[in-house]
Order: sequence, then structure tokens, then C-alpha cells
Amino acid sequence: MAGFSDFTRIIGRGPTLSRPLTREEARDAMSMVLDGKADPVALGGFLLVLRQRGETAEELAGFVDAVKARAGVPQHRTPPDIDWPSYADKHRQQPWFVLAALLLAKNNIRVLMHGIGGETVDCAPTRPVLAELGIAPARSLTAAADQMDAAGFAYIGLEDFAAETEKLFHLKPKLGVRSVANTFARDLNPLGAAVTMIGIVHSPYRPLHIEALRLLGQDKAAVFKGVGGEAQRNPYKAGKVATLTGGQELEEEWPSVLGGDPFLWREEDLSPARVAALWRGEIEHPAAEVSIVATAALALKTMGGIETQDQALTAADAMWQRHKSEVAAA
Repeated sequence: MAGFSDFTRIIGRGPTLSRPLTREEARDAMSMVLDGKADPVALGGFLLVLRQRGETAEELAGFVDAVKARAGVPQHRTPPDIDWPSYADKHRQQPWFVLAALLLAKNNIRVLMHGIGGETVDCAPTRPVLAELGIAPARSLTAAADQMDAAGFAYIGLEDFAAETEKLFHLKPKLGVRSVANTFARDLNPLGAAVTMIGIVHSPYRPLHIEALRLLGQDKAAVFKGVGGEAQRNPYKAGKVATLTGGQELEEEWPSVLGGDPFLWREEDLSPARVAALWRGEIEHPAAEVSIVATAALALKTMGGIETQDQALTAADAMWQRHKSEVAAA
């Protein structure tokens, strides 16, 4: 294996001499990072070059290879149906996608959600919402599998299955920008779900993630520009969704579900208790309910077995109405 500075040299020698890493080189480079064998100065340069020119799909696949080789994936366990990464670090909207995932889990669809901490006062992150709902993070992938066996849903922090990868997120204050970890963490799918739901902030990442997932052997996926960079649909906004179906890359347009200006949908109250209250039937929030249904519908169609968007919306709405009836009767 080359020394780490060799990898920095490959990607950083200027416009005529530099080139992207191959998948194998990317795997070896990230292996050295995760094993603590990368000089901090060389690592900083490496991460900044990648950030400036953008990652390739082969590089992302190689980085994922390195992480998964160290993740301690439990054997002989039923995998999730859906992998749901949640790595956006700041929201201007409530994470209603959490309720979409829980709705699917309530209907016998196993969902694994994973993400990072680092929550701040002015955002509405995932973990506090789960805490309001009484859902504690799993502390290992085995524990996450156990939770899915019991309830259909589990959440695990990146620090509890890929601690060295999680540390890369904490380099942002020193680097001044995010690192490649913010990108490839979305592609980890640690327990090998057949479907992955990926939300992004910037449209150019849509084909990048799809190609990386294809290289990683992912069977089905949906990648789309979601609210706050999460896998959450804005019901007021149409959007393109890049998909994998049987390993084949496709793209489809999902129209808006509600009329109105998509930029007017802002939450004044970002308290986690508000999301939990909607799940328990204690408040009404029509726009949020449509977001939940629309997000769940996208997941259902990506899973397969449902041919049209309208059929998926109808199925997801039936799940939500049934849930509301059950909590009202409790």
C-alpha cells in the first residue's frame, strides 16, 4: 500500500498531472485514514482537494468499501427493507421524514435510519424527535437489528458503527468546509437494505450518488433534492428523482402534491415535541401530513410492486389515515 501522501499527490498535482483515485486507491486511502495512519497535514490537503474539485463515483464507492470493512456488520440477520441516512446538519424545516419512516415500519417495512449528532439550537434534527417519541438510538448494528426485529424501526448514530468516520465530520471547524464524509456517509447502507432513500441539497449530487450506489451493487434507490438535504418531499414542490431499479439508472419527475409557493413553507416552531404531537394525533398540520404521505409514497414506489405514483400516494395515504384512526381510538 502506498504512503498517504502518495494519494494526496495523485489528486493534487494540478490540472494536467492530477487524476481521480481509482476505487481501489480510494479504499486504500480511506483505510489509512480510518486506521490512524494518515498524517494530519496530508489528510487536510487530501480532504480540501476533494472538496474543491468534487468526488467521483468510484472514489465514493472506494471510501464506502473501507468503512464497511471495519463496521462489524452482524451476520445472518434479516436486513432492513429500507436504509434511510439522515446526515443534513441544519434544518429550516421539521424532520417530518421521521414520521414517514415510522409509518412504513408500522406497516411491516423494516427501516434502518442512521446519522450524526452535532445538533444546534436553531435546527430541528432527527435525534431529539426520536427521543420525544421514546425511541433510543441503538448502540451497535446488532442492537439495531434487534430493534428492527421488535418494532420494525431502528436508529443508530454513525459514532456507534463507524466511529472513525464520524470523526471526519468534526474536522469542519478546522477545514472551514465539509469533507467527503458528508457525501459518502449517505451511501453506507450498513446492514445491506434492498432500498436506500437519499436526500441531497445540490442537484449535481443526484447522478453522483446513483452511480456510486450502482458500483456498490445497490439494487434499488431513490436520490432526490429533499427538504434541508434530507429524504423528505416538499409537498409544494415538484422534483426529479434519480432511481436505481434492478441496478438500472432511471430518472422520473414527481409533481407537487399541493398548490402554492414552495418557499413559503417554513416552520415557526421547530421543537421536537411538535413532530411527536402530530404522530400522537394531538395536533393538526395538513401540509406536514401531505409531506409524510408523499415521502412514504416515494419509498413505496422505489421498493417495487407499485407501478404508478398515484398508486403509491393512495397506498401511503391509506397507511396514514389508518394510523390517525388508531391513535384517535386509543
